[in-house]
Amino acid sequence: MATQNRKDFLIPLLTVISDILAIEAAFMFSYWLRFYSPLTEHIPVTLGFPPLDAYVGGSLVVIPAWLFLFNARKMYRARRNLYFSDEFFAIVRIVFVGMLLVMSAAFFYRAFSYSRLVFAMLGFSAIMVLSIGRFLVMKFEQAWYKRGNDLKSVVIVGNDATATRMASTLSNDPSLGYRIIGYFSPNGTDGGGMIAAKHLGSIQDVPGYCRQHKPDLILISLSYREHPQLYELVRECEGLNTEMMMAPDLLEIMTNQVRVQEIEGIPWIRIKAVPLSTWNLIAKRGFDLLLASLVLLLSSPMFLLVVILIKLDARGKVFYLQERVGLDGKPFHIIKFRTMREDAEQGTGPVWAQKEDPRVTSIGHFLRKFSIDELPQLWNVIRGEMSLVGPRPEREHFVQQFRKEIPQYLDRHRVKTGMTGWAQVNGLRGNAPIEERTRYDVYYVENWSLVFDLKIILKTIRAVLFGKDAY
Repeated sequence: MATQNRKDFLIPLLTVISDILAIEAAFMFSYWLRFYSPLTEHIPVTLGFPPLDAYVGGSLVVIPAWLFLFNARKMYRARRNLYFSDEFFAIVRIVFVGMLLVMSAAFFYRAFSYSRLVFAMLGFSAIMVLSIGRFLVMKFEQAWYKRGNDLKSVVIVGNDATATRMASTLSNDPSLGYRIIGYFSPNGTDGGGMIAAKHLGSIQDVPGYCRQHKPDLILISLSYREHPQLYELVRECEGLNTEMMMAPDLLEIMTNQVRVQEIEGIPWIRIKAVPLSTWNLIAKRGFDLLLASLVLLLSSPMFLLVVILIKLDARGKVFYLQERVGLDGKPFHIIKFRTMREDAEQGTGPVWAQKEDPRVTSIGHFLRKFSIDELPQLWNVIRGEMSLVGPRPEREHFVQQFRKEIPQYLDRHRVKTGMTGWAQVNGLRGNAPIEERTRYDVYYVENWSLVFDLKIILKTIRAVLFGKDAY
C-alpha cells in the first residue's frame, strides 16, 4: 500500500465502524423503545412482541445500503475538514433517503410484518447515534493530526495572497492534517517573508524536488499570466504519484456551475443560471419571514436595554440609517444600532471601519463585538429589502469602485443582500480582500439552497460567540 494511501486508512476505517455500530444501535434502541420502554404505558403493544432476531436480520440488510449511501456522498474520506453542522445536515439527508429504502423494502417483504412505529423511531435515533459517532471520530481525527500522526506533506506553488493564506492556515492548524514543507515562487525569488514557509526555488524546480522528496500534495496558486508555466509544470510532473490541486484565479471558473444542456440534439454549455427559481424564492422568503419575526420577538427585551445603554453612553439618535445597494442594484436604507459618533465621517467621507476605530463609542465596541448592532436589520428582512443570508450590502460609493476593479462583483446583487453571508462565516469580514469576499459571495449565489442558508446561520451564531473578527 502506498504511503499516501496508508495515511488515509485509519480515519475512514474508524468512520465505517462507527456508522455500522451506530445503525445497529439505532435499530436496537428503536426496538426497545417501542416494545419494552416506559413508552408502552402510553402506546400499548396490542399485536404481541416480535422476536428481536427479525430486526437484527433487517439491520444486516439495511447497514450495507446505508453505508453505500454514505460512500456515494464521499463521506468516508479523511481530511474532510468540516464543521460538525456540515456533517449533521448530510446525515439527516442520507438517513431520510435511507428510511425511504427501508420502508419500501419492508412493504414488499411479506414474510414478516415490521412495526411502522419502530421505523419512525429508527429515523430519529439513527440521526442521533450517527451524529454522536461521527462527532467522536471527527474529534479523534483532529487530535490524531495534532499529535503529528499521518500528516500529509505539502508544497505550495505560488506566492500570491491565496498561497499566503493557505500556508498560514495549514501551518497554524495541524488538526487539518497537513504539514507545509515550503513553497516555489513563479520567478524563483523569495517573497520577502510574505509566506511563512521555506522558499524551495522556482516552478522549474518542482518536478525534480518532488521526484526526490515525494511530497503527498502540491497546492498550486498561480495567476492567469503564469498559466504557460502551469502547463509546463503539469507536463513535467507526469508519472509522479503526487496529488496536485489548483486554486483557480478566475472567479468565473471557480464559482459558476458550468453544465451541458441539450436542446434539439445540440449541446449547449450553460455558464450562468438564474440563481433562484420561483419556488426557491417563495421558500427563501417564507424562511426569512418566519425566522426574522421569531428572533425579533424574542430579542425585543434586549432591544429596549440597548436603546437605554446608547442613550446613556452618548447623545444622538439610537438608530443609524445608511443607504446601501441591494437586489438588482436598487438602493435601500439599512437599519443598525448607532455605534459611532454622529459626525464620524464628516471629515473623511465614506471609509471602512478599522480595528480600534476611534470613532466608535464605548457601548459601540460591545455591540460590534457580538454583532448586536446588526439586529435591527431584522426589520429590513421583514420589509423584504434584505434576506437573513446573502452577500453583505455595500454603499454606493464602494459599489461603483469595485464594479470596475473586481470581476463578477455585480453578480452579488443577483439575490437579496443578507444580514450574514458565506464570506462572513469564513472569516472574510471588515477589511478582508474584496476579491476573496466576492469569490465566496458569488459561490453562494450560484449554489444556494435552504440547507445552505441554515448552515450559514448556525456558523454565524458560532462566529458571533467565539469569533474575533468583528469590529
